[in-house]
Amino acid sequence: MTGTEVLDTAVVGAGPYGLSVGAHARARGSRTRVFGTPMRAWAEHMPVGMKLKSEPWASHLSDPRDQYTLREFCRLKGLPYAHGVPTPVETFVDYGRWFQQEAVPDVHETDVVRVDQTGSVFTLELADGGSVRARTVVLAAGFLPFPRIPEALAGLQAPQVLHSSTVNDLSAFAGKRVTVVGAGQAAIEIGVLLDEVGADVTLVARAARLAWNSFPADLPTSLWQRLRQPESGLGPGYYNKVLGDLPSLFRRLPGAYRMEVVRKTLGPQGSWWIRDRFEKSFDDAHVLTGTQITSAQPEGDALRLELSCGRELEADRVIAATGFEVDIRKLTVLGDELRGRVRGLLGSYGPPHLGAGFDSSVPGLHIVGLAAAATFGPSMRFVFGSAFAARKVAPRLPR
Repeated sequence: MTGTEVLDTAVVGAGPYGLSVGAHARARGSRTRVFGTPMRAWAEHMPVGMKLKSEPWASHLSDPRDQYTLREFCRLKGLPYAHGVPTPVETFVDYGRWFQQEAVPDVHETDVVRVDQTGSVFTLELADGGSVRARTVVLAAGFLPFPRIPEALAGLQAPQVLHSSTVNDLSAFAGKRVTVVGAGQAAIEIGVLLDEVGADVTLVARAARLAWNSFPADLPTSLWQRLRQPESGLGPGYYNKVLGDLPSLFRRLPGAYRMEVVRKTLGPQGSWWIRDRFEKSFDDAHVLTGTQITSAQPEGDALRLELSCGRELEADRVIAATGFEVDIRKLTVLGDELRGRVRGLLGSYGPPHLGAGFDSSVPGLHIVGLAAAATFGPSMRFVFGSAFAARKVAPRLPR
């Protein structure tokens, strides 16, 4: 592919959001190309053995006719699919790749290393040495650009300090002393998986205690049940229903309030299905709540960690399962000049300021996925939000 070709739209990223946008744009006749290795972040940046926290029915990618759902994939492959049955990440990766083959067959499987703009046309430099031009760009960067590392660990490098989004094969941690930081599902599940491969694991959490999701109730069937206890892709109850089903309304709220809602909604909790495994793996001595790391000093190949409670730990590795923090300054795939023209909710930084069609302050540049959560709400943090994003973006793309 060379710079002489001009696409209607280039989609940067081949995860759930990028593939869903590609499927909708392609169906509308837009000359659209998706760039990236399908589902690579899920395949290579999630721990082997992990399961999705969202229900299977809230984990579909989106095509215009809803043909290529997780339900249909599981039916074809003879795999479990039911409310209350968590989906293994390996199954979800296979599903996403099947979706790509069926709904977006012409993905260009190479990374975009830089996006610039000259006049009204964007130029994309590709990792395979090629380049392409496009009239619009949809940036579906996912979660990888935005890891949040606690301040006390920020100056330390891999392999001693890792973010949870960089760990995949946990067998490499067997026999090592590992401190996992966090109180959410990622921290809890990684801790359990590490223990099960033979690591000596300690969980350090700022929260006063660990919280757990309850066992999911049966889905409401009658109108009366749906009115009493509505269900959405974010969970049960009217609060989650409004946030999950009305992203356009959420966008009309004040920006500072939106950011606070996204920060507080669906906070750190462990899934009900891993609680028994966690309690078998961890005794009280290896779960330290109500405390945080205040300093980390290298000692040979290990680290000495000081905690705010006054204790010290020695660790061979620290894994920060501390979530993500969206900031336009971290979108380094955008060239410096282009990135400088993307307006944030906090001016020159923070989450991007987006219009109704996920359009940024740069005409022709749309941003979907986690980066859009502060505009459209918490559903953008999950696969569940990809259908709304694709259906809003696709009609605004040239064709």
